[in-house]
Amino acid sequence: MADKILIVEDEAHITRTLRLYLEQAGYQVVIIADGAQAMPAFRHEKPDLVILDLHLPHVDGWEICRQIRREGDTPIIMLTARSEESDKLIGLELGADDYVTKPFSPREVTARVRVVLRRSHGQVQPPPILRADTLILDLEAHTAAKADQSLDLTPTEFDILVAFMRHPGQAFTRLQLVEASQGVAYEGYERVIDQHIKNLRAKLGDDARAPRFIQTVFGVGYRFSAEFRHDS
Repeated sequence: MADKILIVEDEAHITRTLRLYLEQAGYQVVIIADGAQAMPAFRHEKPDLVILDLHLPHVDGWEICRQIRREGDTPIIMLTARSEESDKLIGLELGADDYVTKPFSPREVTARVRVVLRRSHGQVQPPPILRADTLILDLEAHTAAKADQSLDLTPTEFDILVAFMRHPGQAFTRLQLVEASQGVAYEGYERVIDQHIKNLRAKLGDDARAPRFIQTVFGVGYRFSAEFRHDS
């Protein structure tokens, strides 16, 4: 069965174009134009991915993102008409997996949908279990735990952690982390990797001043420092 995409966007010309491209790519598409209708549609349709505009009538995209994240880890791609970093960082902090700044290419959005869905479906090659210190990643089940406590990671955070744990001690640039988590490097996206790292550190209980897991490599990016082993 084709993946279902819920588009929450009030600009009709955008939804018409996105529907055309996404349906041509083989996806089912549901469109909602009013923020107040977003959560009822989300619960009824049970989409595989949500494309969410930030500026909507009645209920804005930030609040909708918060509500979706309270109910699960359905991937979210945010749309914003602004280029300011603050909008993007707030969206990522709330749990969005990606963002697109208007005006955008519908082909680019379709490509991002494909990449985010592939990550959310856990299409990652073995080894199936990665372990480092008290961390355990199950790549087949797409789950993460620390000291036997489940970690609620977004697909992007999960893939960044996979890259770290597969290459312990390696210093990653922000661009390399973009490629590891997105499958392709999007212009400007490496600037928001810092927010993903901040989110990951918070969920891991990692202190940026004395990190146990994710170290900052000044002038380069980040490295994973915990003792590592994997089960094949």
